[in-house]
Amino acid sequence: MTSARDGVLAERATPEVASRDEEPVVDAGTRSLRRTRAIRPPGTGFFRLREEIPDRLRRPLVLTSIALPFLVWTLLSATHAVKPLFLPSPAAVARAGWDLAVSGQLWSDAAATLTRVGIGFGLVVLVPVPLGLAVGTFPSLRAIFEPMIGFVRYMPAPAFIPLLIVWLGFGESSKITLLFIGTVFFNTVMSADVAARVPKALIDASYTLGARRWAVVRKVIVPHSIPGLLDAMRVNIAATWNLVVVAELIAAQEGLGYRITRAQRFLQTDQIFAVLLVIGLIGVALDLSFRLLRNTVAPWAR
Repeated sequence: MTSARDGVLAERATPEVASRDEEPVVDAGTRSLRRTRAIRPPGTGFFRLREEIPDRLRRPLVLTSIALPFLVWTLLSATHAVKPLFLPSPAAVARAGWDLAVSGQLWSDAAATLTRVGIGFGLVVLVPVPLGLAVGTFPSLRAIFEPMIGFVRYMPAPAFIPLLIVWLGFGESSKITLLFIGTVFFNTVMSADVAARVPKALIDASYTLGARRWAVVRKVIVPHSIPGLLDAMRVNIAATWNLVVVAELIAAQEGLGYRITRAQRFLQTDQIFAVLLVIGLIGVALDLSFRLLRNTVAPWAR
């Protein structure tokens, strides 16, 4: 009786053991994939939270953002809803831009403006980037420089124009100095914030491995800060480019800002629109150049 009962119990237990032994083996990658799919919130392709959208959606959106303002502009000018003096037609703006290009004025003005921006922004990179890295790395330097920089950077740069004329006159130095004053403090603060965001764990690990202080600065803090520094430069080149129009109001004889001011005197709004479009196109080219530089120098930070 005992042996028979044991046999029955063994038969009942055998399927359970077999079923446990025959469970499919799931590796860690599959479990991670299932877990990721489970926690991903549902949503449409348009409203995705920080996820790449497919090209079939992105391309129409980009084209719409470009074509819609142009279409509205064309309709307003074609229906004469706005007087041509205030809103010239796209065709009139194209003719004005072509005339400026053929006469050579557009190219000389663009070259003069780019030269001023290049020199001014070069100084903005040369001075505040090292200073910002030092301020963000050493708290003692932050305590020295941050109050002064935080106070001066809220002073509007155009307010310095009368002083710059008194100090430096009407030449190129006053215009370049205005570009420098308008962006140097912002670039310093942004560079300092980038350096301050270097993870403390990287610095501690470097010390643990025997690195000295300046080796940590050179091999950890500076390389880690490069993507953020390039992003800060990309923002500040836009600020410098916008400020150059104001700088060229200081007795300039050439430049895109000067061309706008001169066209305003004679109510040549078509020329104003043409120059504005050129300023925007050059600005986009500068922005794309800094994006390309960032992706090339720091591909890990894309």
